[in-house]
Amino acid sequence: MKILMIGSGGREHALIKKLLESPKCTKLYCAPGNGGISRDAEIVNIGVMDKENMVSFAKENGIDLVFVAPDDPLAAGMVDAFQAEGIRAFGPNASAAIIEASKVFSKNLMKKYGIPTAKYEVFDDPEKAIAYVKAENTVPVVVKADGLALGKGVIIAQTIDDAVSAIKSIMEDKQFGDSGNNIVIEEFLTGPEVSVLAFTDGKCVKPMVSSKDHKRAYDNDEGLNTGGMGTVSPNPYYTDALAEECMETIFKPTIEAMNKEGRPFKGCLYFGLMMTPNGPKVIEYNARFGDPEAQVVLPRLKTDLVDICEAVIDEKLSDLDIEWYDGAAACVVMASGGYPVSYKKGIEMFGMDDNGQVDGAIVYHAGTKYENGKFYTNGGRVLGVTATAATLDEALEKAYAAVDKISFEGMHFRHDIGRTK
Repeated sequence: MKILMIGSGGREHALIKKLLESPKCTKLYCAPGNGGISRDAEIVNIGVMDKENMVSFAKENGIDLVFVAPDDPLAAGMVDAFQAEGIRAFGPNASAAIIEASKVFSKNLMKKYGIPTAKYEVFDDPEKAIAYVKAENTVPVVVKADGLALGKGVIIAQTIDDAVSAIKSIMEDKQFGDSGNNIVIEEFLTGPEVSVLAFTDGKCVKPMVSSKDHKRAYDNDEGLNTGGMGTVSPNPYYTDALAEECMETIFKPTIEAMNKEGRPFKGCLYFGLMMTPNGPKVIEYNARFGDPEAQVVLPRLKTDLVDICEAVIDEKLSDLDIEWYDGAAACVVMASGGYPVSYKKGIEMFGMDDNGQVDGAIVYHAGTKYENGKFYTNGGRVLGVTATAATLDEALEKAYAAVDKISFEGMHFRHDIGRTK
């Protein structure tokens, strides 16, 4: 089976390594990929949003399965484009991907169908938004850009002045472009955060093992929000009882709600959850695998990922028993100095072998390039260094030991992954 992966980051590298474990996979391409991914898949130089050339490549090369991983092409209808040509593609169509592409849509969906989430209001006028936060006079308060913003469109304002600045930055200065034409202002929830990815064929939903993301740039959960500085799985706060509650109050109702809206969701649905004193609540949905959550969840997947993809596409997920390895996984993200604001690219990296790996861990390449036998940085989040073990402590020890073998100028990583609430 020939497979085409669309995307270029650590999530895609994790998916690629898992797909390559399948005896069904005979050839794997990645468009556009990155330097480290080139050691595992054949890189195709096609832009991630270029539907026409992606479809042409798939037809010309006899691709049997396409995996659309990132949010932007999903929202733009990449899966729809393949389906129109009779090419099997894993991921939601544009109609369903709106659950991530529009915060306004997802919040209104939850309100309409009674899915627990934070209290919120929607605004298309910055002055009205500012008047609202001043009138509420409650902090912290969360300000969210409506559209996609590379995981950075959420600002937790600690003061009213911070909230006003966030509103102006998003709506007037267009920090995230048209994604900030509308904003959501919502109450700040407290409690442990949990990330749960789930496979769904639009009828059946099968949650994966849980994980915990660390969004803040620096130790002790300080600094700006990022796309993720590290993850652990399982999430130590996610009990079996909470999993059952989430299935009945959040997971199943979300799938049913999307069906009632005429937007059946097929693919991987990400649930960002908060275990509040009043029970689990949804912080956000993503229409795809989270990054770096995928880097700790996928190493624990025992069942053939190709079989799961086919079951989802054929709406036969209920017939498949998905199995997971026991134990734990930990991922430490190695980032460029200055991330998530500004950072240099093209810095030579040391300590990895010719395949971009080190002993004792799996190194997922999120932002690298490979030239003349050397690896160079090519992004903000550069590597996701993942280890598995019988316990979380052992997995963390192995992951950090592997991180210590890798070096590049200005490198930055958190030292407390798996140690914070």
